[in-house]
Amino acid sequence: MSRCMRQTKGCAPTILFALFHSVCIIISLKGVAKMPELVEVETARRILAPQVSGCTIEDAEVRLAKSIKNYSPEEFKKLVLGSKFDTVLRRGKFLIFNMLTPKHEGAPEELKLVAHYRMTGVLLVTPPGYEELKHTHIVFKLRDDDGTEKELRYIDQRQFGGIWAITTGAEFRATGIGQLGAEATDDTLEGEYLKGHLAKRKSAIKTGLLDQSVIAGLGNIYTDEILYRCGIIPTRACNSLTDDEWQALASEIPKMINFMIEKNQISEEDYLAGKGTDYRNTPFLQVYNHAGEECQKCGSKLERAVIAGRSSVYCPECQE
Repeated sequence: MSRCMRQTKGCAPTILFALFHSVCIIISLKGVAKMPELVEVETARRILAPQVSGCTIEDAEVRLAKSIKNYSPEEFKKLVLGSKFDTVLRRGKFLIFNMLTPKHEGAPEELKLVAHYRMTGVLLVTPPGYEELKHTHIVFKLRDDDGTEKELRYIDQRQFGGIWAITTGAEFRATGIGQLGAEATDDTLEGEYLKGHLAKRKSAIKTGLLDQSVIAGLGNIYTDEILYRCGIIPTRACNSLTDDEWQALASEIPKMINFMIEKNQISEEDYLAGKGTDYRNTPFLQVYNHAGEECQKCGSKLERAVIAGRSSVYCPECQE
């Protein structure tokens, strides 16, 4: 039995969940969909921004009320009608649409639309009449400055994600954005920052890196890849890492995430054809979804472990 599996003894209550979670991801990496992390959300931002910027919302159809997180469908529609998309930003795994509001009585002075995909959400811009996907819960009917009509659709099979309409700072913070830590893309990230937030914890380093209040945007897939490249086994207790290991992680996190963003570049046409889930960086994953295969560094068999209900893949020889 490997050291990793010995350290996770006692996780029996979480095994069933982890196996289900693993099966979902294995299927997804073969072409259905994978849980969007920062990389995938940034890809969406780069695709959506030029498509919606300058477009006015002429109608908003909400088919699933819980997809709107902080207003009733009627209130939401009243807030957004007539507003125009300006810039599109990202914070962690959140998309932030800054809106220009109409100058009529009752319109909000400021408005942002904030979206979070959670497990299976996706936003797509389509022509009017384009074949509609199952689980389409929100449809914004748009018109750009030259009169071209299009639609922005929110699709979400598992229904965990959704959209907030934000008119105040308090509403913005209530989305969870205010609790986010450093951006995973920040190449000025320092080992001392990670050490200061995690070094006293007894929990696994994998769990620590998934804490969005420490690093915003990391998820199950890319934490495995980062730890593999740093030679740190996912089950290592946070309080056992050395200063050099903290610095290695701080250097590798933005390096890995920015690399994967660039490898995930895709055209607007291909993004729509792939329903927003045709990811181009999957071939560059070295450990995730490769349990039982040979390690690319040493040839040893990659192993799988369950850590706090999450499936992890690692090399028992290269990581310690």
